[in-house]
Amino acid sequence: MLNEVLGHLVTTPNGIYVDGTLGGGGHAEKILERLSPQGTLIGIDADADAIQEAGKRLKRFQSSLQLVHDNTSYIADILRSKQITAIHGLLLDLGVSSFQLDEASKGFSFRGDERLDMRMDRRQSLDAHAVVNTYDAESLANIIWKYGEEKQSRRIARTILKRREISPINTTGQLASIIESTVGGRFLTKTLARVFQAIRIEVNNELERLQNILNESLGLLAFGGRIVVISYHSLEDRIVKNFFNTCAATSIPSGNKFQPDTPRVPELKIMTKKPIEAGEVEQSMNPRSRSAKMRVAERI
Repeated sequence: MLNEVLGHLVTTPNGIYVDGTLGGGGHAEKILERLSPQGTLIGIDADADAIQEAGKRLKRFQSSLQLVHDNTSYIADILRSKQITAIHGLLLDLGVSSFQLDEASKGFSFRGDERLDMRMDRRQSLDAHAVVNTYDAESLANIIWKYGEEKQSRRIARTILKRREISPINTTGQLASIIESTVGGRFLTKTLARVFQAIRIEVNNELERLQNILNESLGLLAFGGRIVVISYHSLEDRIVKNFFNTCAATSIPSGNKFQPDTPRVPELKIMTKKPIEAGEVEQSMNPRSRSAKMRVAERI
């Protein structure tokens, strides 16, 4: 959905834009190509390796680019430190990037056999190894159900606890093997993806941080500036949808049919009545895009 992102995000080539999920720098590169010499892109990522790799890829744009190794949930502080009071666009391409999935040592993928990690920011202490080896059965099951929407969450959690009584679960391959022994069947790959996703969300506190980013971004957007969010599962998309709807509302329901609603001045205009989804060609070329939903809102 690259063309859709660019078409909605870059409204003025002289503007200041933020890529809050820099990753390998793919989106950032195309945004920078659309900016004039007076335009600026600030690329933020909690992953130091992503910052380094994106810096190499985007070297030719040095005069228009600022890279920040930090968590985007601190976006207000980040921009304040750069004496930036307003931006013209914010892009959030949520979840784990292809760059991170392809780097086996980060322990995001169930297809390898690397140490359980899943930290986007290696400076934090909590990692997937700690979640898998120290959380009790109820906590594990709740995480797998809430963040992965996996129906067999309790069975998987019980098996994890039984296995770690014998020895610690140290690698992604060991965890995948435990899940396979528990569920098996034709839907194994989807179950693996859901469980690994759930643990990753817990490790990185992704949903709470997403809400924080959205809350802080509202006061940073210039009038006419836009927020573009690409989400990959229903929990993320629900947070974005609810935030946009709340900020675009023209009244606050009274909750009582005998009392009128309270009028309010909306802060956002929703630009996508329904989320934009990848076309068939893109889905065939990039399977990850099959679950992608893009929502856009404009500051008014």
